[in-house]
Amino acid sequence: MRTYDAVVVGGRVAGASTALLLARSGARVALLERSAYGADTLSTHGLMRAGVLQLSRWGLLDRVVAAGTPPIRTTTFLYGDQEPVHISIRPSPGVDALYAPRRTVLDRILVDAASEVGVDVLHGTRVTELLRDRAGRVSGVRARTPGGPRDLAARFVVGADGIASSVAQQVGAPLLREGRWGSAAQYAYYEGIGGTGYEWAYRDGVAAGLIPTGDGLSCVFVATSPQRMRTLRTGRSAEDTFERVFGMAAPRYADRLAAATRVGRQFGWAGRRGFVRRSWGPGWALVGDAGHFKDPISTHGITDALRDAELLAGALLDALTGIRDEATALDAYQRRRDLLSAQLFQVSDEIAGYEWDSDQVQPLLRRVSAAMIDEVEMLESLTPAVPDRPGHPAPVWR
Repeated sequence: MRTYDAVVVGGRVAGASTALLLARSGARVALLERSAYGADTLSTHGLMRAGVLQLSRWGLLDRVVAAGTPPIRTTTFLYGDQEPVHISIRPSPGVDALYAPRRTVLDRILVDAASEVGVDVLHGTRVTELLRDRAGRVSGVRARTPGGPRDLAARFVVGADGIASSVAQQVGAPLLREGRWGSAAQYAYYEGIGGTGYEWAYRDGVAAGLIPTGDGLSCVFVATSPQRMRTLRTGRSAEDTFERVFGMAAPRYADRLAAATRVGRQFGWAGRRGFVRRSWGPGWALVGDAGHFKDPISTHGITDALRDAELLAGALLDALTGIRDEATALDAYQRRRDLLSAQLFQVSDEIAGYEWDSDQVQPLLRRVSAAMIDEVEMLESLTPAVPDRPGHPAPVWR
């Protein structure tokens, strides 16, 4: 049975980033993902400043740009019938613009980077059971791989397997906090809709957005409360409902949508409330949506995943090398994550209630902006970054 410092369950943004950072500092890591290499997944697409900063610091932003992801240098807000508010994205060290890569692009970049530094990557692999030692500590995983059943031993098992995390379920990770609301959202890709920046529209309990991504496409989304979405959809097709909600939120953009061509099918989700789980215990930890999920209306999920991967990787490396004991290191990871997430979690939940009009949503969005500034300042204070920590011995656990 192969032994690792960490087995990461879930090879999307949070999991691949955690594996990458651990391996760059000398840890022996396996990364398990049940889907195929390069498969798409539901996503909010947009990288906020903190997310772009992370990719830049890790030396991966150039790959995102080389894949044809367009730079985003402006953000436009539409509030009801008011005149649009245009904001230029201010360049800063490591952040020349914002980006919104397709997940078929970003996930591959992160997985490839992890593989390049020695991570054992297994796609098409489903974890069926957590292994435990005689004291009950998690000590590895039992997985169903394309080559058959396989056991992998590890000092730590990291659950990066999303909202319905099997790792969280098997360790019984309790909910520490839960939101009150959850958005119903639909999105699709359009060609020829125009625009080169983020465009967000809000009007009396409905929202819409245009997010430029690769291949000349824009991700266009609509969102409102689940109850209102069900009411609007009664007797209508999903396509008609999408167009109606878009027209309610952004009527001045309705002609642009009508003139554009949809590419592929619609995607969506409905009504999942945000939550915070206890995210560590003997031999295990959670990262990304497995441990902390906020409503997608914040468009912050990818950025959260990148941030938390660095926080967790640093904590695990400290535990593996004896800089801090395991409990102290992992508790500090969760406390820091929760402190950084608390304000954005709360305001995202308030927005996801859709009980606002176009005037009332504006102070809520200013609170979102303030939370993002705090996050960037924290990331800039992480000196040196995890991948630049030389001198750590390879912490292979036996």
